[in-house]
Amino acid sequence: MEKIDLGKKDNKMLKMNFAKAISDEDFKELVSNLNLNENVLMKYTTRLMTASKEYKNCKNCKALVNCKNEVKGFCLTPINENDNLTFVYQKCEYKRKLDKNSEYLKNIYYFEVPPILKSANFKNIYKDDKNRLEIIKKIKEFYDNYKNGVASKGIYLSGNFGSGKSYLIAALFNELAKLNYKSAIIYFPDFLRKLKLGFGYSGEEYQELFDNIKKVPLLLIDDIGAEKLTDWARDEILGSMLQYRMDFKLPTFFTSNLNLKELENHLQITNTGSDKIKARRIIERVKYLANEVILIGINRRSE
Repeated sequence: MEKIDLGKKDNKMLKMNFAKAISDEDFKELVSNLNLNENVLMKYTTRLMTASKEYKNCKNCKALVNCKNEVKGFCLTPINENDNLTFVYQKCEYKRKLDKNSEYLKNIYYFEVPPILKSANFKNIYKDDKNRLEIIKKIKEFYDNYKNGVASKGIYLSGNFGSGKSYLIAALFNELAKLNYKSAIIYFPDFLRKLKLGFGYSGEEYQELFDNIKKVPLLLIDDIGAEKLTDWARDEILGSMLQYRMDFKLPTFFTSNLNLKELENHLQITNTGSDKIKARRIIERVKYLANEVILIGINRRSE
């Protein structure tokens, strides 16, 4: 019975597979740039074929959204490292550009807000509704003043559901973040709820979270008036937060479906009863920090 040399058989199969693979022009172009011996390359034929396919995908790609590679925005790339073959995932040009354009995100703390707010910008603000022109003008004025070091009050933006209130203020914060200004956007009902539950924090961590929000240079309290109100939420959290921001003249923005009079009525009633005086104190702090603008616009969420 003839003895079969598995080593020679395997080696022959490797050579055959490599010869077949190198007949592809993209594969040939890829491996020719590695300056490695064929005996080294053929051991990695399957992996090189995958890299070649991704290399070809990248050559024909027009946008990141069209990426066909295994890891979106990355290309499996063979590297000659001291005459040994290694593989790394390299960012494509579209992914690099996206990451560069998203660097501003590190300057904004988002707490339980819709993802769309993270990409809000001036360019994509709807200008087809004349009711939006006043708030757009005031946002632009604040932007110009703030980047030039001129103190300005924030905005209390009230109006109907779905009119784009949060998006407008988020666009302002994102544009300022691109200039390296720090800010935070908190969805107020969830912020209160998670503070009350402890949010998994120790006492120290809880205080750090609250202090960071209280002291951030620019703050948007999103959807104030939609929260389930308690004495603690109104007096210990909202009241002390606004008092600190008044004392240190930190621009503060608000969005709400309630105008200021309606917000005052909301703030009067808590789980323990009614208190007009404490509600009035909160409203005075809001007025000190922000000018009210009412936006009655198209419900964009129904489109």
